[in-house]
Amino acid sequence: MTTAPAPATSDLEPFRVELTGYAYRMLGSVFDAEDAVQETLLRAWRGRDGFDGRSSLRTWLYRIATNVCLDLLRGRGRRALPVDLGGPAAPVVESLGTPAGGWVEPVPDTAVLPADPAELAVARESVRLAFVAALQHLPPRQRAVLILRDVLRWHADEVADLLDATVPAVNSALQRARATLSGVRAERRVGPDLDPVDRDLLDRYVDAFARYDIDALVALLREDAVQSMPPYPMWLRGAADIGRWLGGPGAECRGSRLVRVAANGVPALAQYRVDPAGGHQAFSITVLECAEGRIARLTHFLEPRLFPRFGLPTRLDSRPADEFPSPAASTPGRHDEGGAPAE
Repeated sequence: MTTAPAPATSDLEPFRVELTGYAYRMLGSVFDAEDAVQETLLRAWRGRDGFDGRSSLRTWLYRIATNVCLDLLRGRGRRALPVDLGGPAAPVVESLGTPAGGWVEPVPDTAVLPADPAELAVARESVRLAFVAALQHLPPRQRAVLILRDVLRWHADEVADLLDATVPAVNSALQRARATLSGVRAERRVGPDLDPVDRDLLDRYVDAFARYDIDALVALLREDAVQSMPPYPMWLRGAADIGRWLGGPGAECRGSRLVRVAANGVPALAQYRVDPAGGHQAFSITVLECAEGRIARLTHFLEPRLFPRFGLPTRLDSRPADEFPSPAASTPGRHDEGGAPAE
């Protein structure tokens, strides 16, 4: 019996993006996903002599990645978005509360989406914030089964072999996972491939925010629009309340600079707030989702440590916006909205 040659580092690295996408869907955190993939590749390198070629290198790596993710999820509470926790929307005057951990985090498109256009549409849908948050409701093994079967399109026997389970057990887990997720409402949203109407909507939002024109911003929202701001548990529902927030607690955002990026398969904005000491300081990554020609959801992730993940600095000086480098410049065509300055 012959064995396959041990894989080299150069054989493993091409799988990093798709493994990161898998780990992100499993874990709901870009930081945890990157750690999981690094651990996966390290285990693969250390155990390379044990690779016998009975399965493909890809399957072998997914087996390791699945075990790493299941280990990380053991005993851990689920990640969520504030709006998904079941509590009522907050009154504007009580709208922040105490910061808490355990939120689903945004992920840069370049970290998880394939370059192949044929695979891009499904991949974008499966990293949407709502979908990733919904996945966190599933027990870890059901989560793995659903991602492998419905997102990555593996056959039931392949998943059974990877999870050391039977095909009937895999099919049963998939059925239960689908039933749990059946209530997730699919909304049409702005995607990186924008039609003229959506492009105009995004441009108008950027322009109104740069001028901090609250009336213009509210006019772009659906009446039932939702705003949340992890790590704070607050969330607001309704264009009127969001407008009151912008004119009240949110007024400190006046004078911010925006940089366009792409996160979770949709356009996003990196916001830099005015620093009293000079310049602008990283404040939030905002993921926008739209429906029926209006903005339906604004999720502001107040997490400056996300900025380097998007290829962005944590501070901006007083340079004009058009001198700001595009973080998407190295990946032309991957997402049309990524990285363009938005002042």
